[in-house]
Amino acid sequence: MKKLVSLFALACALVAATPASAITYGTPDANNRYPFVGALVGTFDNGTYPYCSGTLISPTVFLTAAHCDTGAETVLVTFDQKYTASSKLYAGTFVPHPEYRPRMKNPNDVAVVVFATPVQGIQPARVAELGLLDEMKAERTLNQSTAFTTVGYGAQEGGNPKQGFTYFDEREYAVGRFNALGPGFLRLSQNVHTGNAGACYGDSGGPQLLGDTNIVVSITITGDAFCKAMNAGQRLDIPSVQGFLSDYVAL
Repeated sequence: MKKLVSLFALACALVAATPASAITYGTPDANNRYPFVGALVGTFDNGTYPYCSGTLISPTVFLTAAHCDTGAETVLVTFDQKYTASSKLYAGTFVPHPEYRPRMKNPNDVAVVVFATPVQGIQPARVAELGLLDEMKAERTLNQSTAFTTVGYGAQEGGNPKQGFTYFDEREYAVGRFNALGPGFLRLSQNVHTGNAGACYGDSGGPQLLGDTNIVVSITITGDAFCKAMNAGQRLDIPSVQGFLSDYVAL
């Protein structure tokens, strides 16, 4: 695979699942519909490129996944629709959830990047309020026709992990529909044969937005190895995650 770091950085996912990192069967964000979605950019043995995705949730706070931690305290983020060697980069401090545990039902797989200088010219996205998905489920507005938009910089098209995936290092988005809700997870279908699309290697940490809104209900953290069936996100509307995020942004 071209980007070995994708597998390394995303290796801490659920048992029987593989980390997600790219948009499959999606659409390039050429019209800049999701300017608040950016990418973590790193330099590794095989080059410099985006390795995870995330969301600006305040002018100084970027939301991503805890398993995107490379061990570096200072990390770089770009909001360019397509990453190039001349892309603008913002430096910030990576802070994972202190209770992140990879193989738990709710691993608290969230982290923030805190910028010393506010990001200008980008309207931040909104974090879902506490209990939103549970309320929707109780009101029966969360069902198999409920659409969510996944955004990220990951690989294109479903493929074969042994043969590798194609990366364009650009922000794309895709719409998938509700599959299941757990205490810590929102699972979406990305089966192209049923009109859905979703995430793959490189999209981890990127947002799963409610419909066509800017409300981030979960962040991509895992999916099937071939990026063809489903992807699952860490819920943001639960107490353990909201408690962590409230230290950095008003909810």
